Amino acid sequence: MKINIAFATSDGAPEYVEKRRNEYTNEEKKKANLDNVARDILYKTLDKNMFCKIKTCATAKEIWEKLTQICEGNDETKENKLTVAQQKYESIKMKDGETMAEFDERFSAVVIELTSLGKEYSNRELALKVMRALPREWDVKTMAMRESKDLNKLELHDLFVNLKAYEFELETRSEAGPSTSQPTKALAATTSEQCSPSTSKKADQFSNDVISLFVKKFKYLRKSYNPSFSYNNYNKSEKLSLI
Repeated sequence: MKINIAFATSDGAPEYVEKRRNEYTNEEKKKANLDNVARDILYKTLDKNMFCKIKTCATAKEIWEKLTQICEGNDETKENKLTVAQQKYESIKMKDGETMAEFDERFSAVVIELTSLGKEYSNRELALKVMRALPREWDVKTMAMRESKDLNKLELHDLFVNLKAYEFELETRSEAGPSTSQPTKALAATTSEQCSPSTSKKADQFSNDVISLFVKKFKYLRKSYNPSFSYNNYNKSEKLSLI
């Protein structure tokens, strides 16, 4: 930090002359030391390429202004970045297979980007946007939160904490046992159990036993059958007995 002394020129315009170090007051020495500390912090955060762009800056304030211009650009660049960030915000949706923690990270990154570009949303707007970005399976939970909570006071962090807790509860129930909302899987498991190899073997054995019993009965009937005996002979004998 350079301390300058202003002198009035003949035409009244001020002329600044740099003050020597040994001429600094205690307050000026303190300010100069703070400026050195700030510059040292900025230098340590920059890579070689970025350092080359700001090494001519004399004070921490000049370095910061230069970095702001490089990173954020001019007004037109800022406007373009804001447009792109708003498009991300409007189109964001929770992806299939994405956890709530992952969606929280992705959504928060878009919000932070918008905030850095000067666009801010209220708690209610952010909460409603998150709820609309969730899949339809979350409708029951989001409707309950709308009725039970004041969205104007609900911080984004607290909203995601609530949603993560609900997600964890669902996962715990799923691991504890089969859900009643999946009768098809239970039915399939029962059917496959009924049609297991051991069950099929028992059914085959039962069929063989029935066939064997039928054959034995058939042989017995065949042996007891008298081909010489006929219905006509039976009638004749019946008539003779009557005479």
